[in-house]
Amino acid sequence: MADTLLLVDDDAAVLRAIGDYFERLGYEVWRDGTGEESIETFHRVRPDVVLLDLHLPDASGLVVLERLRREGGSVILLTGQGDIETAVKAMQLGAENFLTKPVDMVHLAAAVARVAEKVRLSRQNARLRVLDHEREGLGSLGVSPPMQALARQIELLAASERSTVLLGGERGTGKGWVARVIHNLSPRKEGPFVEVNCAGLSATFLDSELFGHEKGAFTDAKERKVGLFELADHGTIFLDEIGDLAPELQPKLLHVLETKKFRRLGGTRELVVDVRLIAATNRDLVREVEAGRFREDLYYRLNVMPLTIPPVRDRTREDRLDLITRILTALKAELPGCPTECTTDVLDRLLSAPWPGNVREMRNVLERSMILGRGQAAIGFEQLPPDLRQRAAADRRYEAKSLSEIERQHIERTLRHHGGNRTRAAMELGISRATLINKIKVYSLNI
Repeated sequence: MADTLLLVDDDAAVLRAIGDYFERLGYEVWRDGTGEESIETFHRVRPDVVLLDLHLPDASGLVVLERLRREGGSVILLTGQGDIETAVKAMQLGAENFLTKPVDMVHLAAAVARVAEKVRLSRQNARLRVLDHEREGLGSLGVSPPMQALARQIELLAASERSTVLLGGERGTGKGWVARVIHNLSPRKEGPFVEVNCAGLSATFLDSELFGHEKGAFTDAKERKVGLFELADHGTIFLDEIGDLAPELQPKLLHVLETKKFRRLGGTRELVVDVRLIAATNRDLVREVEAGRFREDLYYRLNVMPLTIPPVRDRTREDRLDLITRILTALKAELPGCPTECTTDVLDRLLSAPWPGNVREMRNVLERSMILGRGQAAIGFEQLPPDLRQRAAADRRYEAKSLSEIERQHIERTLRHHGGNRTRAAMELGISRATLINKIKVYSLNI
């Protein structure tokens, strides 16, 4: 992917001349005339280098420099009036360089290239640190043989750097975390990881987000926008909630997967990208295909390397204990002075809870409980959310029931868990489908 450059100058002729020069060198260039516009563009584009004029109509270049540096920007300052005091101040504020106009274009290009290379190295080092962390983090999946096998599958998927991956599982199981681990353990780890959620976005907006648009492509398209597929070039793009992708965008995504080519919205030039796609969904895509809401050919193109992340309730007690321990350890640094152990009763309640929100819910509950228990030796029942306390109280109360009533309730819970699917419920109960149907009639269950 080309290096990106943001030019900020109130002189239109300067913007045009410098911008055209760097575009000929292969840079992606954005141009702004005020400090406020440049801050907005920086947040939206995150350019590699900012070329900033000292004198702007709405703010001092030094003020804008300070704001950009706080946001992590790499800035070269330009001025028509070079003086040592201003140069020193600019360097103290974190400017990468300070150049005086009229600037020699070859010299300017060399300065920008040096800063862009420095930014690349910094990002690579950050990704290497993340990589070490992710290798250790795979152990957080669990200690049981099934979860260890899942960790090995993830490592194998990471090594197959061109294969499309489809992650399945309920909300909160950690599909986004797994996608990032796959990227960070893959040969593409030095490239970008770009994430987008397909749910709740209009087709036009998502089209613009994924593939970009040209200036004037629609009413609010005031300037060209680079899409996420371009930003993910030589890296990975993660499409979460792929089952919610608008039907009109599905053929375009299929075309990109098959050809690696696409056009920006309103554009005529065909762009080529080298991107690995990881998609995730909590839906049953087979049913979506059968219902006509998802293209069958796109499903088969996505389903090259499927991987299902199990919900917390289906993991072994040892896995859940390991997960709780790891979350408490991770939160310890963020919440000093808060308890990182649980009483025996609380731990038993946490291990037996159904966790419909999975890992995300578990982390939220533990964080809340630690905060409420600040200064105590261990998390007690009073720090748990009301629903967990009530379940625990109910568990401790004895209630006389006949075997037939217990059986009826257990069958009803199992059926509800499987959405009324008789075959799956029978398998879990260890009885035949015919026996289950007979018991449904005996107990008058309407599920």
